[in-house]
Amino acid sequence: MDNIELLMSFGLTRQEARVYVLLLGEGALSGYEAAKRLGISRSNAYAALAGLVDKGAAYMAEEQAVQYHAVSIKEFCSNKLHYMEELSETLERQIPKQKQEDAKYLTIRGRRHIEDKFRNMLKETKERVYLSVSASVLDLFREELLRLVAQKKKVVLLTDEEYSMDGAIIYRTKKFENLSGSADCEGDADGQLRLITDSNYALTGELQDKETSTCLYSANPNLVRLLKDALANEIRLIEIEKKDASI
Repeated sequence: MDNIELLMSFGLTRQEARVYVLLLGEGALSGYEAAKRLGISRSNAYAALAGLVDKGAAYMAEEQAVQYHAVSIKEFCSNKLHYMEELSETLERQIPKQKQEDAKYLTIRGRRHIEDKFRNMLKETKERVYLSVSASVLDLFREELLRLVAQKKKVVLLTDEEYSMDGAIIYRTKKFENLSGSADCEGDADGQLRLITDSNYALTGELQDKETSTCLYSANPNLVRLLKDALANEIRLIEIEKKDASI
């Protein structure tokens, strides 16, 4: 994503984002100057500047001619995140509580959506996590896993490389080899993942590029039990191989 698209994720329109980037780079500008620099009409420039002021991304300085100063990107994003957190807390209080999750099988498509679900499952873990995934994907969720370990929750990891995480139980497996293609190519498939939290929720599928990633999520006891048995059998095989190698 380029800077304009990233800023649009924070609630700016495309035109507002363009003007904001201009202000950040050029300093204080009038509406006329902004329109001239970007090659847009003055009415569009003033509308964008008014939007930036309204959304907390710019301030007005009323001197001989009105000029607009950009709020720093760090301050703007921090304020927006704080505001969204407040809205989130309000919604959680006001929206009716979700009914107990049923045992349907839900398909989650797209890498970002899968990663979001992954993080939320870890965040909501109460007792234990069993995770089978390549080390390259494991690194993406290291912070969340370390937090679980610090909270004295059981974390069992199966991954394809020697991996260090104090407090976690780690098994090295060969199952991910050759799933990702060349390690030097960005965007290659990271391979399969299997995640079980609290023996109640399961996420399984493939984490590849943005478009082709697909996973299945469910609280269905049959799926959870199936994945648990598969992981347990894999751990037994790893332990047997380690024991045989030591003889």
